[in-house]
Amino acid sequence: MTQPTSRRQMLGQGAALVGAASTGLLLPPSALAQTGKIRVGFMLPYTGTFAQLGVAIENGVRMAINEQGGKLGGREIEWFKVDDESEPSKAIENANKLVQRDKVDVLIGTVHSGVQMGIHKVARDSGVISLIPNAGVHIATRAQCAPNVFRTSFSNSQPTMALGEAMVKRGHKKAVWITWKYAAGDEAFEGFKESYTKAGGTIVKELGLPFPNVEFQALLTEIAALKPDAVACFFAGGGAAKFLKDYAAAGLKGKIPLYGSGFLTEGVLDAAGPAADGVLTTLHYGDGIETKRNKEFRLNYAKTFKMQPDVYAVQGYDTGLLLVQGANAVKGDVSKKADMIKAMEVAVIDSPRGKWTMSKAHNPVQDIYLREVSSKENKVIGVAAKALADSGAGCRM
Repeated sequence: MTQPTSRRQMLGQGAALVGAASTGLLLPPSALAQTGKIRVGFMLPYTGTFAQLGVAIENGVRMAINEQGGKLGGREIEWFKVDDESEPSKAIENANKLVQRDKVDVLIGTVHSGVQMGIHKVARDSGVISLIPNAGVHIATRAQCAPNVFRTSFSNSQPTMALGEAMVKRGHKKAVWITWKYAAGDEAFEGFKESYTKAGGTIVKELGLPFPNVEFQALLTEIAALKPDAVACFFAGGGAAKFLKDYAAAGLKGKIPLYGSGFLTEGVLDAAGPAADGVLTTLHYGDGIETKRNKEFRLNYAKTFKMQPDVYAVQGYDTGLLLVQGANAVKGDVSKKADMIKAMEVAVIDSPRGKWTMSKAHNPVQDIYLREVSSKENKVIGVAAKALADSGAGCRM
């Protein structure tokens, strides 16, 4: 229903038109909206533990847009950047720098789930289009889903949702689960527990330690005593490399097969060395996906940035592809937010990971690959789950 125009609104609009007329710019609002640049803000980690992830994501976004001529819907772009420092306590303040100070049309971020929740609050309060290129925290596309928020990566339970059946198919029917006790670890366990028990597996013990503690020895001794068919886990980054090395040093490698969410072996193969060989993981990307699309992407990324792309670069790239589709649908007029959102909701992303679509809760519906570490590469050996969707539990849109 159309709201009646207030006298204050009429006066405000009149003043705006007078101002425009005095500069020779008496244009309809849609034309006025398109005269400037589209303002895109990155809120990513550029320092600290996750710095290289932030760089890979930004590289991917820029590469996708540059392949389309460096514009969005025919309009030039003005870029803004804020280092989120992976610091949740600064998240709302940092997000507001982009939204209130810099007046961005689109906010892209971030990696850390705790920081994401600060961005999420600002996005829900302001209505700014918010694109999540990594953080898998469930609530963002479940109970607190929002029309203006899209995730282009994964939910924390998606990779492990594909792990259970793969393990049982290999005869591993009794498993120990181990992770850090924090939100990402708990949410990864949710996916594993559901898929493993549904496939007929039994979890004989759940083991955990505080994040980011890496004193694994006592827990590895317990695993050796339990003698499960296999171990499943969620670790990432430097902690994942240490876990892989400690697992081998404890004499478990070769005796009790190790499985994990793909982040266990993503970006850590040099650090882990031979300890990672033979480890099986599930993830929505693998370096060696044998498609023309992926090979071209990897070659172009390596030429452009003088480094090899990883899953974070792919997620950034797909964020750029999604943004391009949304902006093109409104011919660069990002003030037509409802039309832009609608276009992104129905987008099919032709990604290096394989084509994927958006769920109703704005989370990717995507294939999850089974990968085996060999010669410092996550080699894709099969598809663990086709077109896997997060439950979107509690999302009402």
